[in-house]
Amino acid sequence: MAGSANGVRPVPPLQPVPPVPRRAATPPAALDLLDQARHGLAEAATLQAPHERYATAHLAALRTAAAVLAVRGRPETSERRRRRIRSAWEVLPEAAPELTEWSALFASGAPRRARAEAGIRSAASRRDADDLLRDATDFLRIAERMVVRRLGDAPHHRCAAVSSNAGRA
Repeated sequence: MAGSANGVRPVPPLQPVPPVPRRAATPPAALDLLDQARHGLAEAATLQAPHERYATAHLAALRTAAAVLAVRGRPETSERRRRRIRSAWEVLPEAAPELTEWSALFASGAPRRARAEAGIRSAASRRDADDLLRDATDFLRIAERMVVRRLGDAPHHRCAAVSSNAGRA
């Protein structure tokens, strides 16, 4: 055995232990998008016209999806895919597979939102608007838990809280 005269191996000097990598803070853009979504849902809850409530709630859901993509999204790798414009609802399941059903739900409502934004009053009924507002609120809550990584990153609630019963008649 190499080492000291009594056969005991010398203890090597302690090496510094590298710090455990911490996950990065939530990007400010994602937090801003969540805040905008929250404001949009609060606004939607106050709107009387169903088509306006529907369009505003759907836009809030889109901002929520954008927040998730700001955290989890990756740039397109192939030239072919980069040339093609894809909706957030198409990209979201790739970045966050656990949100695939939500993505399908909101993607199916995109044509209705376009009609509602065009001012077509028959684009959404009161029930359609109320259901979408409830779904968008649930989607925001799920996304916040996914996106906000640290307690200090908790989104600022600068608008009225949106309850899951908001918009019900």
